[in-house]
Amino acid sequence: MPRYARSEREALADLMQSVGPDAPTVNEGWPVRDLAAHLILRERRPDAASGIALPPLRGYAERVRLRIAARPFAELVALVRRPPLWSPVSNPVTDELVNTMEFYIHHEDVRRARAGWQPRDLPPGLGAVLWRRAAVLGRLALRRFPADVLVQAPGHGELSAGRGGQRVRVVGAPTELVLFLTGRQRVARVQVEGPAAAVDRLRAAHLGI
Repeated sequence: MPRYARSEREALADLMQSVGPDAPTVNEGWPVRDLAAHLILRERRPDAASGIALPPLRGYAERVRLRIAARPFAELVALVRRPPLWSPVSNPVTDELVNTMEFYIHHEDVRRARAGWQPRDLPPGLGAVLWRRAAVLGRLALRRFPADVLVQAPGHGELSAGRGGQRVRVVGAPTELVLFLTGRQRVARVQVEGPAAAVDRLRAAHLGI
């Protein structure tokens, strides 16, 4: 069975080590050091990790993340590279399911913040895995968007989402669609078609779960 989560994790750790702690990422306001701290918190601090998604706990999660970010950068990269076996999100049972999309996205967050980046030549199997994630993610990310959004991944499938109204069509590879649907529209290479105002609104929308 391909281990896409492991290969993306290793490639991200290598890239972090290469570019250094202060290199930018696609996540506005977060250099590489902050992104590494986020990943470590998610895997090693279950007491704080729920604050990533739950607003009432966000302040506590951010305080923990900042303490992690203050550690030596070499230590941060080593912790990203080798997750603990006990982690609820990174143990051998959950790793591929939970981390393939997570580490693909964050790898691209670092890659696409650098000048001259180009999409990678990725294995077709990774696209298939990411489309399964995107099919669920798209319905959640677009559930409140005021249009009828058709998301198409040629060769993989399509989904409809949104609250209805004007039709907007988003077409791209699964590897690009997962970036678009997680709020990274400005670096996702997709086609967006429809009425100009609706297209502009979608490209600027705060997407994510």
